[in-house]
Amino acid sequence: MIHFVGAGPGDPELITLKGRSLLEQADIVIYAGSLVSKAHLDYCKQSCERYDSAGMTLEEVMEVAIRGDREGKSVVRLHTGDPTIYGAIREQMDFLKQNRVEYTVVPGVSSFTASCAAIKREFTVPDVSQTVIITRLEGRTPVPELESLEKLASHRASMAIFLSVGDIERVVEKLAEGYGSRDVPVAVVYKATWSEQKIISGTLEDIAQKVRDAKIDRFAQILVGYFIEGEYGRSLLYHPEFTHGYRQGTE
Repeated sequence: MIHFVGAGPGDPELITLKGRSLLEQADIVIYAGSLVSKAHLDYCKQSCERYDSAGMTLEEVMEVAIRGDREGKSVVRLHTGDPTIYGAIREQMDFLKQNRVEYTVVPGVSSFTASCAAIKREFTVPDVSQTVIITRLEGRTPVPELESLEKLASHRASMAIFLSVGDIERVVEKLAEGYGSRDVPVAVVYKATWSEQKIISGTLEDIAQKVRDAKIDRFAQILVGYFIEGEYGRSLLYHPEFTHGYRQGTE
């Protein structure tokens, strides 16, 4: 059996209990070495085969995984964060289907939620935003035209932007066009939950220079929106006058 496991954003304690258990039982682990904390490998048994996929192709990864499955071994494909977000797992799963290999997917803590936790904020707050947009700037990997940053920013929803801090100036220009303002709160979180985590706060007006001054050009989340700073409404869920299935509100 092949198990796709989300390792979480960095802190090895943020893997799920199920993910940790599968690691402890694994005979083969193929891990994303450029992104996953090596501390996770400390929980593998001594006999476990370890493969760093940073320098491997899809075909090479699948060859190791399928060989292990056919030998009756438990194989863990360890991805950073949550494997369902920018994890490139669809092509791996399709490859396994074509070869009639069974697999499971174990979710993990994504860097976008870890980053929001790091700045001690909530993406969805009343009267501000009830929507979170997870996206990226187009680069060598294209983005559909309808999903361009400026079009998404025009919704003024909370945004979490992956894989884009290396081109922060272009990110800012597109966001400013969409928002129609540069007075929009931004937080850039470098390596959320790692020991070297850094948080850079500002607005679309000044964030690019702050990020350059901090020499951050990768491994960072860009969080954008008025959920970061500004007024918001009180939640009805705990409002004394609000009635729901578990509590009668006061008049």
